[in-house]
Amino acid sequence: MQFWLPLALGFLLRLVFVLYAPRIAGDTLMYGDIAKNWMHHGVYGFADSPDGPVPTLIRLPGYPLFMALCFRIFGDDQYNAVMLLQCLIDLGTCVLLSDLARRLFGGRAAIVVLWMAALCPFTANYAASPLTETLTLATIVAAFYGLERWRSEGARWNRWLWLIAVALAYSLLLRPEQGLLAAVVVPAMLWVTAEGKVQIRRAGPALAVALCVILPLVPWTIRNWRTFHVFQPLVPRDAVDPGELVPHGFNRWYRSWAIDFASTEDVYWNWNTSTIDIGDLPTRAFDTDEQYDRVNDLLNEYNQTSNATPKLDAAFAALAKERIEDDPLRYYVALPFARLVNMMLRPRVSMMEIDLEWWNWSRHRAQTAFATAYALLNLAYLVVGAAGLWRWRRRRWDGYAVLAWSTVAFFLLRCALLLTLDNSEPRYTLEFFPLLMLWAGALFLSLPGAREVESVRTIAS
Repeated sequence: MQFWLPLALGFLLRLVFVLYAPRIAGDTLMYGDIAKNWMHHGVYGFADSPDGPVPTLIRLPGYPLFMALCFRIFGDDQYNAVMLLQCLIDLGTCVLLSDLARRLFGGRAAIVVLWMAALCPFTANYAASPLTETLTLATIVAAFYGLERWRSEGARWNRWLWLIAVALAYSLLLRPEQGLLAAVVVPAMLWVTAEGKVQIRRAGPALAVALCVILPLVPWTIRNWRTFHVFQPLVPRDAVDPGELVPHGFNRWYRSWAIDFASTEDVYWNWNTSTIDIGDLPTRAFDTDEQYDRVNDLLNEYNQTSNATPKLDAAFAALAKERIEDDPLRYYVALPFARLVNMMLRPRVSMMEIDLEWWNWSRHRAQTAFATAYALLNLAYLVVGAAGLWRWRRRRWDGYAVLAWSTVAFFLLRCALLLTLDNSEPRYTLEFFPLLMLWAGALFLSLPGAREVESVRTIAS
């Protein structure tokens, strides 16, 4: 009952999201378009031309492949089937995370982690959104679970290498930044096998996994070279196809003041697609009245056609240069950290019909109350996870230091990456939740000595 009840409630939670708050727009339709053209026409691209699909390289093939398989089985555009399948995958991730907690901290921790994972509304919400997040979370948990099972069974050539290799390879095919996961797990494997000695023979399993991570990128890289004549083993940082205008000047100016998700949606995403209202810009976007007038003139010119031009981009680049020279500390330190904190603490309601200005009590009291409760729950996960990690760190007799340091390294590397982004999106910190829930399990490890811990782990195994 302790096992099945949280899973049943977790499925109901995800089903509620699928039925009442599905999100089928934006990137979802982009992935679907790629999947259908790939499946029916053999072209990895968009149906933007009367002459046939136009190739693209702005998205890795991991998720379009998943959608193509779903469409092949259930029919084109059957997004409900995709979301229901994601619900089952997400619950499988919860079970895997719970079992990892059991092996690390015992049965009581496993039950708590299972409840936390199954009823986490933030991760459950994305099961109702045909996007990469649900599968990415599954690969993260599978990689760390495989690492622990591989280590506990002798850290040699065993069956768990397959799980690690598949999880890392597919994770990278889903999202380019998931190379950070391999950058953490493979060195951890090398550390485990080294045992204080540097021997190539012992490094074999880790090197084999590293090779398996790289191999799926080879056909993708060759295809990009043959189609676009560019060396692109992942995807461009700016998510544009070769030959398209990259608004470096506008993006740099945007980074000189942007913090919150509202600016991402009202300004960043609208550039070169929709009009931009200067009233949507915060006061920190202007250091002087003269800057305000210049931005206003540029936006008025842009709004006439909603098309970005090299001239406009150069003008914004000049503005960005002025602002950076006036206050480099703000641009290089304060704003990146402010964006990271915003992504971590902001209420995770971006996938719901909640006003961007959720804090405006006078306009929508129910939405404000709901978003505030979500923010507090998000904070609770962060606090409990941090407390659990602190307790895990203090248990020096714990034989699982490699896994602990691996999860911490992944967390820190991802934070470092997020500091470099232009736009603030809360979903970029969703990958932290499996780590937070696993760390929280350490709070429920109450055994006083290593012998007792090992005996419990032996029985559990």
